[in-house]
Amino acid sequence: MTLQKKRALHIGSVSWLLLGAMSHNALADDTPTQLPDITVTAPSPIQRHRTTPTRTPSHVVRAAPSRNRERAAAAQPAAAAPAPAPQQGMLPVVTDQFATVTVIPNEELRRSGAATLGDLLFSKPGITGSSFAPGASSRPIIRGLDVNRVGIVENGLGGGGVSDLGEDHFVPIDPLSTNQIEVVRGPAALRYGSTSIGGVVSATNNRIPDAMPTCAAAPFQSYGLPVKAPLADAGAPGCLNVETRTSVSSVNRGVEGGMLLDAGGNNVAVHADVYGRSTSDYSIPSYPYLFDQTRPVNGRQPNSATQSDGASVGASYFFQGGYIGAAITQNDSLYHIPGIDGADHQTRIDAHQTKIAVKGEYRPDTAAIDAVRFWVGATDYRHNELGLADPTDPFSDGVRQTFTNKEQEARVEVQMMPFNARFATVTTAFGVQAGHQELTAPSPDDPTSLFNGLWSPNNNNRVAGYVFNEFKFTDSTKAQIAGRIEHVDLHGSMPNFPADYLPDGAPQSSIARNPSYTPVSGSIGLLQNLPGDLVGSITAQYVERAPKPAELFSRGAHDATATFDIGNPNLTIETAKSVEIGLRKATGPFRFEATAYYTRFSNFIYRRLTGVMCGDDFDSCGNGDPNNEARQAVYSQRDAIFRGAEFQSQFDIGPLNGGIWGIENQFDVVRATFTDGSNVPRIPPVRLGGGFYWRDSNWLTRINLVHAFAQNDIAVIGETPTAGYNLLNAEITYNTKLNSSWIGAREMTLGLVGNNLLNQNIRNSVSYTKDEVLMPGLGIRAFANLKF
Repeated sequence: MTLQKKRALHIGSVSWLLLGAMSHNALADDTPTQLPDITVTAPSPIQRHRTTPTRTPSHVVRAAPSRNRERAAAAQPAAAAPAPAPQQGMLPVVTDQFATVTVIPNEELRRSGAATLGDLLFSKPGITGSSFAPGASSRPIIRGLDVNRVGIVENGLGGGGVSDLGEDHFVPIDPLSTNQIEVVRGPAALRYGSTSIGGVVSATNNRIPDAMPTCAAAPFQSYGLPVKAPLADAGAPGCLNVETRTSVSSVNRGVEGGMLLDAGGNNVAVHADVYGRSTSDYSIPSYPYLFDQTRPVNGRQPNSATQSDGASVGASYFFQGGYIGAAITQNDSLYHIPGIDGADHQTRIDAHQTKIAVKGEYRPDTAAIDAVRFWVGATDYRHNELGLADPTDPFSDGVRQTFTNKEQEARVEVQMMPFNARFATVTTAFGVQAGHQELTAPSPDDPTSLFNGLWSPNNNNRVAGYVFNEFKFTDSTKAQIAGRIEHVDLHGSMPNFPADYLPDGAPQSSIARNPSYTPVSGSIGLLQNLPGDLVGSITAQYVERAPKPAELFSRGAHDATATFDIGNPNLTIETAKSVEIGLRKATGPFRFEATAYYTRFSNFIYRRLTGVMCGDDFDSCGNGDPNNEARQAVYSQRDAIFRGAEFQSQFDIGPLNGGIWGIENQFDVVRATFTDGSNVPRIPPVRLGGGFYWRDSNWLTRINLVHAFAQNDIAVIGETPTAGYNLLNAEITYNTKLNSSWIGAREMTLGLVGNNLLNQNIRNSVSYTKDEVLMPGLGIRAFANLKF
């Protein structure tokens, strides 16, 4: 038995043993609870420390200003009045934001079973994933914008890692340990930085508890998170809640398991979680390599197996007016890189991240300040890229490249009390943010060379301030004005490459580069309630972005993209001017959201393929050597225009067998061109989808088909057309309350999910390896979640 199979069996065994071990901790109440429809609204970014719709009731009670606390205590019950949970499968439509927010609630996360954020969001309107290594390395792409224009945060802090520096690098945030994902676009993204022009993917969990847990008989809030007691009850008797998450999958013979624990008492709340996942090479519908028909495959994508695990422990202390908490998290992943080069060299990445996070909130007894919040985090990330130096020599296996990222971040935010400005009620929040990052990418191949590694080393410092002002003219009309200014100092080294990027025989020398940038951004938005429970929005943004280290300092072969990257230390600030119009409806039998947008970029930064082939160093570029496999790519700037639209809806047709059945559909398109009419490379195709569903308080059944049209709008150099595909998925889920005397659990969710049921060849047009890597074929996944 292989080590991988042994590990898979171990993970599954541990998960089921944990179920039995926890049975004596069963909670007392097993009263079934109906789950009626609710309107989903995310708190405005000016009103909440994050845009999450899951905990509004408890925050409202706990957020009462100190001078009104006694009156609030008299008016409110001892525990927060929970919002009833929506039935499974309901489309969550956020109506009180100034731009589109895509919400992936807890129950959908559990049904999806995706191992990466990119895989999870792959078919959401306006979003896809890079899918460089499906199931291991797939970063979200929003409206055709990726890496340096999409932020990824966990509990308000950057996710860490180096996924923005290479498409083969994983995002160290695992959906298995996450309770909710939100994709935030528009003004709210300014809180996290100008590198979030496309949007922010925000993952939330309870690793740093922000309220005391409620035990046993408490009903459940929307998206499956337990209702949390207000701060006034922080000294209540202790309790313990446990959840297990397990699944098996046929397409990759995968098994995963996780356990989450929340406990509280005597003003202290504690959280701990642990998870693990193991997969083999995944099944594919046909031969994966378009331009090489000579390699053995045997029905599976070669070199695509994965292993990952992680754990976290955190705690918070609650005091009158606030709390402070901290958590430490460890993420580990060992995954293979599919594709011809990856399979030939047995390439795999061994990654490890240790992350420490601290956050807190304080609501002083003052007339001016409503709340003060802070976030502090530190990340220590390292991965080794392993493989054969010589494909014919199995003893040449070793470390081929190393990436490290040591990063620190801090953010403080002050929210003022609303005040009456006669024409409107004005609420202001302002914050400051600072960070430091040190990056290295040394290579063992030639450690004494002048430019060893891709861009090693470099570091950067950044500091920023931002402000949000929200104007409530009436209950139906709101506006927002937001702004951000930041300063970025970067330090690295680069040679002076010839203007044509071809070797000229002149000696190269190390030149220190210390560019500085001060990008300024702003936005204005209007939110209007309309007849028929409709909500309309319009926003305009002006966002400036400073270049990232890889864009400035790259100077070598990049295996992930099969390119020889050459940075440009003279890059200027990138500017995006955008307008977005939205119309949404969250109530009634017909729920939908529709968005159209237009963005004009000045000095858009992108990898420009020159058509020249290179080897391992610059002197090899264009020398005609048939062994040169890296395409020369130069970071360049041009003006560009992105425009597109997104739509999704659900319509409850009527009752059927005690439940509700209905139809759903979706559509998205993005068109991206340079000002001369040529195409921006690697843009997602037009997609159109729809399906049927049936649900009641316990059951959800759903079948959905997404058709992606062929993508023929490609770059002039270095990009090939991508065929269209049909992605058919189906699922059935059963959720019920349990008698705790059975196995000690009080709630159970079981489900079967079928993915790519037509077993279609799916190639992702935004992937650098799409001509060598097929997405997984037909697969069935079974999962079980238990709450104790």
